Amino acid sequence: MAGVTFISSEEEALDAYSNAVITVAERLAPSVANLRVSRGRRSGGGSAVVITPDGFLLTSAHVVAGGNGGGRASFVDGRELGFELVGADPHSDLAVLRAEADDLSPADLGDAERLRVGQLVVAIGNPNGFAGSVTAGVVSALGRSLPTQSGRIVDNVIQTDAALNPGNSGGALADGSGRVIGINTAVAGVGLGLAVPVNAATRQIVGALMTEGRFRRAHLGIAGGARPLPPRLARKLGRASGVEVVQVVEGSPAAAAGLRPEDLIVELDGSAVADVGDIQRLMVVERIGAPVPVRVLREGRELELSLVPAELDG
Repeated sequence: MAGVTFISSEEEALDAYSNAVITVAERLAPSVANLRVSRGRRSGGGSAVVITPDGFLLTSAHVVAGGNGGGRASFVDGRELGFELVGADPHSDLAVLRAEADDLSPADLGDAERLRVGQLVVAIGNPNGFAGSVTAGVVSALGRSLPTQSGRIVDNVIQTDAALNPGNSGGALADGSGRVIGINTAVAGVGLGLAVPVNAATRQIVGALMTEGRFRRAHLGIAGGARPLPPRLARKLGRASGVEVVQVVEGSPAAAAGLRPEDLIVELDGSAVADVGDIQRLMVVERIGAPVPVRVLREGRELELSLVPAELDG
């Protein structure tokens, strides 16, 4: 028909995708800062997400590591503000900063526990110093593990194919509604970016950093990894793995309790232990100094030891 333009389904899909990314970018851009971190005569860079109107910013701990405790944050409206480090938790690779402002635009924080593989995500940050850069992709995988500079493992990390580059660290990974569901933290390869999830555990850490400047957690003093359980025990417990002790730190709570390399931990204080993440989640501040029963498999025999977790330094 003359004067009528037909739009293909492919073009309609592209427009819907574009509109979603544009909406997220416009909504979040005022809430993402470009950081210049003071390090003596030189400076480093990264990104941060505004979480309160009165100047609190969330970023990656490694972005501010080795700095002088401050720097400058610039925003899309042209403002450049000084900031100070409030607290950092290298074990989760999260840090909180405070900028000199009371009228910033905070981002809405979502819940990464609701993410699904294949879901649209948008990354906003400052890769290689290019402020306000937007990339989009999907959730490639969930439940990844990320070794931090402290040696601790961050579990349930989000993997995305949204393009990330140096400088994106500390920036926002948002869902299609513009809610921040991750803090971009690492580039593991082309098309392989990682983000620390925003969830209930993250909120607890951020809250402690804002009020106390640190996040306290307990530790056992072991290095280990998941190992399959013997079939009989697996059927009895209803799960396939436990945590094998690979190393016991000298003078640690684990050493004092008599844990040994090759012990297989299956239960801690009555809670099932299938991987290292299960132990880390149980090492909350309330367990510091409190006796905890640990059930292990040693040379085919089940034993119960009593262990008193200590506070993890740093």
